Amino acid sequence: MWDQIAFLPTQEFLTFLVGGLIVNIAPGQDVVFASACGIQGGPKVGAMAGLGVGAGAIWHVALAALGLSALVASLPAALEVIRYAGAGYLLYIAWKSWRAGALAPGQGVPSARKAFLRGALTNVLNPKPILFFLAFLPQFVHPERGPVWQQILVLGLTFGLTGTLVTMAYGIAAGHAGRVLGDRMAVVNKIAAVMFAGLAARLALTE
Repeated sequence: MWDQIAFLPTQEFLTFLVGGLIVNIAPGQDVVFASACGIQGGPKVGAMAGLGVGAGAIWHVALAALGLSALVASLPAALEVIRYAGAGYLLYIAWKSWRAGALAPGQGVPSARKAFLRGALTNVLNPKPILFFLAFLPQFVHPERGPVWQQILVLGLTFGLTGTLVTMAYGIAAGHAGRVLGDRMAVVNKIAAVMFAGLAARLALTE
């Protein structure tokens, strides 16, 4: 499958990689989510949150490759349902984190498995990747050079891989920073709760 990358000239592929890295490095919902998890649970939890986000991205890549992203994007009501479901889930995580601030040290900290699952679900319930892939990936597709779905799949997985590595790096870095506050877990959990609530508000209020 990966030999399909030959449909892109080297310079154009490098442009795609650089553009994707810029998008992924810029602090967005995925980065803030992984960072909050890292602050709350440490480097391993932050890394697993980033990996979960990457796993969730596969869902959006599959939708784009199958041509379903355009269908979903054409249904404003569907996008609204996904958007508010995602915001509601982030608010739930924020509430759990805030409540954990009142627990004894070590309690209420998400496990690596839970961080992975949360990361995947928050990405699946975020409609923005649907619109982003529709706007970004087709710019690098050449129908005359092979099946469009294969090109979309390879580009999407490449973007997802680089994004996953970047997001995991943010989560790990935040995890190490959070260790400095390890003896103040109540404060750390409340900081994470505020970050999750901010993400929920941003997702709910941004058209």
